[in-house]
Amino acid sequence: MSVLSAFAEAMSSGVVEVVDLTTPLQESTPILELPAPFANTSRFRLEELSRYDDRGPAWYWNDIHTGEHTGTHLDAPNHWVTGRAGPDVSQVPMRTLVAPVAVIDRTAEVARDPDYLLEVADLEAWQTEHGPLPDGGWLLYRTGWEAHGATQEEFMNADDAGPHTPGVSTECARWIAEQSPLTGFGVETVGTDAGAAGGFDPPFSCHHFLMGANRWGLTSLRNLGRVPTTGAVLVVCPLPIVGGSGSPARVLALVER
Repeated sequence: MSVLSAFAEAMSSGVVEVVDLTTPLQESTPILELPAPFANTSRFRLEELSRYDDRGPAWYWNDIHTGEHTGTHLDAPNHWVTGRAGPDVSQVPMRTLVAPVAVIDRTAEVARDPDYLLEVADLEAWQTEHGPLPDGGWLLYRTGWEAHGATQEEFMNADDAGPHTPGVSTECARWIAEQSPLTGFGVETVGTDAGAAGGFDPPFSCHHFLMGANRWGLTSLRNLGRVPTTGAVLVVCPLPIVGGSGSPARVLALVER
């Protein structure tokens, strides 16, 4: 039996499960909101064109209005100034879109401290226990933040000091970008950076270092608790927007049960 035939049989039998890691797109889907004077992305919105009526008697369809970085989405290197000469979202390598994936779980720590930052020592300890991070693969950071996704206010968790959401330290972001074998990094929060990262040096360190090293980012993921620590395969399906800095994406994990 060929490899692909065996894979199809494993899918059919349930030996391989497809886990959807995507946040559904609707008007209430939380988005990143920047303070003035910075420009903001639009919320997702459907504009009905026809629905079995005089505008189109046999069909229903819509225009969609959204930003590149709305909901579960892929950040391309050219999204950030440090990666401005890098590839756009239409140029993502196929080996990045289908790649091995590892998961690091810090839900307990984040439950105690929503500003929790992943450190290099956490990744070193993870590798001591589970082996090396996947070469050319993804690391997904499970924080339990998907539980806060019901409303914009809860997801951003902001007060007068700004948003309080988990992320990675400046040193950890640099390590992922410059020393790890990873192609990308994914999170459950609205962006790959912590809520407080605007005050880091450099600001928004995860974007700064990852995009500058031609790494890719994924945000607003769900169901990471259904993905094993190692051994799964990630499938990322963005729109190939020519010149685009990112795209909403359907993100799936192939998990052997």
